[in-house]
Amino acid sequence: MNKPLFLAALLLALGPLAATRSHGQAGTQPGTNPLIRDVFTADPAPLVYKDKVYLYVGHDKAKAGQMFNMNDWRCYSSTDMKHWTAHGSIMKVRDFKWAVQDAWASQVVARNGKFYFYAAVQQGPPATGKAIGVAVSGSPTGPFVDARGTALVSDQTTPGPNGWDDIDPTVLVDDDGTAWLAWGNPNCYLAKLKPNMTELDGPIQRIEVPNYTEGPWLHKRGSTYYLTYAAFAHQGMWEKLCYATASKITGPWTYQGILTEQAKNSYTIHPGIVEFRKQWYLFYHNATLTLPNGESGALGRAACAPSTCITTPTAPSSPLPTRGPA
Repeated sequence: MNKPLFLAALLLALGPLAATRSHGQAGTQPGTNPLIRDVFTADPAPLVYKDKVYLYVGHDKAKAGQMFNMNDWRCYSSTDMKHWTAHGSIMKVRDFKWAVQDAWASQVVARNGKFYFYAAVQQGPPATGKAIGVAVSGSPTGPFVDARGTALVSDQTTPGPNGWDDIDPTVLVDDDGTAWLAWGNPNCYLAKLKPNMTELDGPIQRIEVPNYTEGPWLHKRGSTYYLTYAAFAHQGMWEKLCYATASKITGPWTYQGILTEQAKNSYTIHPGIVEFRKQWYLFYHNATLTLPNGESGALGRAACAPSTCITTPTAPSSPLPTRGPA
């Protein structure tokens, strides 16, 4: 998830009609945001499978005085981007026996009838630092079980001075069936995955794009690859979303500029992008939600949520705008 200065918020969807309804709060009309209002969540990661959208989020239970307290991930689904069904917790941090805390950013991808869940967590002793685990399920709503028994990526994989390098995994299964994993803060790493989806296949390379901080998201439209990412934190600013394009996933990448400005009340942001019924959607989080019980989110915790969204009329030549308000 978003670190080393982790805070977060929830997510909001941007689509043709700002389409989404909050689950679990009376009086909310279908087609309005925020998407989820009954709990605090962050780092939305959408998956389209069999004409349904599944949305995976980290769940934050932080109380007053806590920066964040994230111990599990939840899933919601929709067939119309307006009405959402809650599927509850799909996995807990300690379901990775080698992990101890921090249910940070995740993504689920489908392959060969299975669903692979990639997530950033904190490793337990004797290891230190953040790491990426992979779990598997026969259903998009889980339950998911650790597919390896060890971290897929850790400080041993990418040695360096920072304990938060290995966070925010994103996976793209290309048209030829090759799967690619990208991740990292402050570097953006890229590696091929083996067909079993649980091992790296070959060397790790770095993607060089301007102002990169964290939270990469890979998607493809036609023959063009897109890398959307949180940017500018290392320049001392609140994060914005930027993106770059390439004709090959290994680059070179061409910077396309700022996609959104900073999220309201949140110094972090995290993208998730999918196409559903010929419309492209961008999911992200901010920090404006008040729960039905009156509990409010705060600047320095993941327990915050979205309150607005924007639409993206899709031009024939591009699935995403070059700029837009958050």
